[in-house]
Formats: sequence, structure tokens, C-alpha cells
Amino acid sequence: MVFADHPTLHPLNLGRTLEAHVPRKAMRDWWNRVLYGADAPLSDECIYVRPADVLFGYDKSGGKRPLRRQESGLVVDGDWDQSRYLLDTHVKLSSSRLHFVDGVPWDQTPLFDRMLAEIAKGHVPDGCATRADVIARYAALDRVYDEVQRRGRLLTRSEMPEYFRREHGGILIHLGRDGTFLRASGGMHRFAIARILDLPEIPAQLGVVHPQALYMNLLAPLRKSIHHG
Repeated sequence: MVFADHPTLHPLNLGRTLEAHVPRKAMRDWWNRVLYGADAPLSDECIYVRPADVLFGYDKSGGKRPLRRQESGLVVDGDWDQSRYLLDTHVKLSSSRLHFVDGVPWDQTPLFDRMLAEIAKGHVPDGCATRADVIARYAALDRVYDEVQRRGRLLTRSEMPEYFRREHGGILIHLGRDGTFLRASGGMHRFAIARILDLPEIPAQLGVVHPQALYMNLLAPLRKSIHHG
């Protein structure tokens, strides 16, 4: 079934297709192939990385260009990949360690307090509008942790019922000039769980790629999974 294999083509998914910038990404894929050949990066493509090797997050502070999911597969030169921070300082990662490793209840972690403070300001962090929403969200994360621990791996997006396009919606990771991974955007809790469980690899949505990484052929090895061959 064409719609099952390619949900972006389904008429009911038109809004989602446009929101995910799929037409622009399709053009990007074509242009990348013209410039870089058959092994050029693909937008939303799935790469496989060892979570313990992802030490940095992309730092968009100080007026730096935000690099989001819509830029997936974009080849960008310059020094953007030098804008980084240590992931261990991220409140979601540190609070996840407090909870899953040290046994601290979620409502006693800095992240829980930050979520409530954001809600008090009228924001809806991670889709949560009330304290009850936050409690339900982290109860769901506990179930995710148990499931990942039991399975021993994270599922790819194509293995999930809500599959849309390649690895769109997965853990977003940019690739720097020397192969340095820079985590960005959503999926931080899934990444934190993978790091805590010391998984040998995780599927990730390819973000922005530095051209030097392509010239050094650093993308090709990331397309191979130890689970899928």
C-alpha cells in the first residue's frame, strides 16, 4: 500500500507533510545528490550512534542560528559545530539520572520544579498545562524506561505506529566537521534513558552536517546498525 509505505503522500497527512517541510526536504535531497553524489545525506534519514559518544549539545545561544528538524540533511559550512555545551549539564539529563539512578522521585528533581515554573508563566512545556499533566508525563517516562530496559534498545521510528517519514521525530543529532555529535531539539528524555542504560546504539534523526564530515566519509559508518545489519 503506497500510503502505508509513504504516509507523507496520504491526503489526510497534508498538513503534517507541510509542517515537516517535506517538499523542501525532497528538493534538498535532490540538490545534495547533485553536489555530493549517491552517498549524500538525506533529510530525516536514520543514523545509528552510541549514546555514550554524544557528549555535547548544540548551543544556539548568543544569536547563533537555530538548527531544528526542518534543517535535517542540510550541509552547512562554517563554525556552527563549535557552538556546543556539555550535555551532562542539561537539566533533563541530570534530573533523569537523579530519578533512574539515585531513586529520587520526579517531583523532587530540578526538572519538575522548572516544569511547574514554566506552567505558572502560562507556558505549556512538553505539552503539560497542569501539575497533573507533569505527573502523568513522568509516569509515562517510567514505563518507557522499563520497556527500553527490557528490550535492550530504542525502536526506530519506522517500527512505531505513528511512523511518518524515515526517522522524522527521532532524537535529532547534528554531525560536526570531525564527526563530533551535537544533540539538539526534542527527544532528550529518550536520549537520557539510552545513556543511563548504556545502550550500544540508538537510532537518531540526522540533523545538519558539516561538509568536512562528508569529505572524510564520516556519515557512511553511521548508516549501519548492529541490530538491523
